[in-house]
Amino acid sequence: MDLKLVLSLCVCLVFLLCTREVHGLGTIFKVTNFGAIPDGKTDNSKAFVGAWAKACSTRGGVVEVPLGTYKLSSATFQGPCNGETLFRIKGTIKASNGPSLDQEYWIEFRDIDGFTILGNGTFDGKGKSAWSYNNCHKSSNCDHPPVSIRIISVKNSVIRGINSKNSKWFHFHIALCDNVLVNNIDIIAPANSPNTDGIHISNSNNIRIRNTRISTGDDCISIGDGNTNINITRVLCGPGHGISIGSLGKYKNEEDVRGITVTNCSFTNTDNGLRIKTWAPSTVSTTVSDVTFANINMNNVKNPVIIDQYYCPHSSCSHQGESDITIKGVKFINVKGNSASKVGVDIQCSKSKPCKDILLSGMNLKYKGTGQPTTASCSNAGLIFVGPNQTPSRCF
Repeated sequence: MDLKLVLSLCVCLVFLLCTREVHGLGTIFKVTNFGAIPDGKTDNSKAFVGAWAKACSTRGGVVEVPLGTYKLSSATFQGPCNGETLFRIKGTIKASNGPSLDQEYWIEFRDIDGFTILGNGTFDGKGKSAWSYNNCHKSSNCDHPPVSIRIISVKNSVIRGINSKNSKWFHFHIALCDNVLVNNIDIIAPANSPNTDGIHISNSNNIRIRNTRISTGDDCISIGDGNTNINITRVLCGPGHGISIGSLGKYKNEEDVRGITVTNCSFTNTDNGLRIKTWAPSTVSTTVSDVTFANINMNNVKNPVIIDQYYCPHSSCSHQGESDITIKGVKFINVKGNSASKVGVDIQCSKSKPCKDILLSGMNLKYKGTGQPTTASCSNAGLIFVGPNQTPSRCF
């Protein structure tokens, strides 16, 4: 066979393979072909769900959101699908104004195996229209606004490149999921926006969050109960309340948390840095174990390292009991930078269930106000400081 012909066939084959990969292995279904109008006013929920239904039933189907602003009042994109499914966003998807207190979520993806959300488009939750109606940060007896994007019962999936801004409640809630990668996304809301957690994870396994920037009015990432093997790396957090495990112990039937790793992250102008929080008294006797925080940079953080087993954000808490949550096997390694408060490490554990095997190594936290070393405040905790020249180096 002629050499030029062979080379031409090879080039064509490579092109076809690359095209299949880029286009998600299947047919593209543009939401505009299903009646979506990018005027920022028309409710396009029906058109989006229609495009999803076709993509989901087509092996390797792709939902595409072209440039423009598309209003959605609410939408559920449900599987199972006929193979891998791609949701590609180029434009902006905008929520309705108002508190929407009758909705649990704005957009939901559920019951899908092999699913990708990608693009450089934006989910705009229109949170400013709802924040004044939200008093859940003041009282537990409240109706909260909807989560912007709920990912539930999803596995073997990727969320990449997208933007989320001004959620009414959490930006993302990942629940009952397995093997999900969140990579290179941007999450933003004002520092005074209530309960706008960037990513909340519950009852999930093998969740990885990488190369992500989060600026919110609450936790950048919050890890609830029932989670195992959560890996967070190269996250820029601030403003916000840091990366938190908990709060835990408020509800019955909560499950253990184990295998949490947070590495190579930076916190700037946050209320907290690395935090574990439980209620006292608590309703369950679960365990938090095998937790590692390593290679962390702090810049003007009020509470860089904190374990709080007397957590209560409301004035109604009685604190007439102790937390029954066991916290053990927690490592803080190479946590460096400056603290906005004199106390750089604050570990307050339960009298009935003291913290066990809390290791600190390579700590170097200075008080920003004076440049002097920070201190450590500890109670009911078995702390081990490993290595010389640490700041702080012991508990008071």
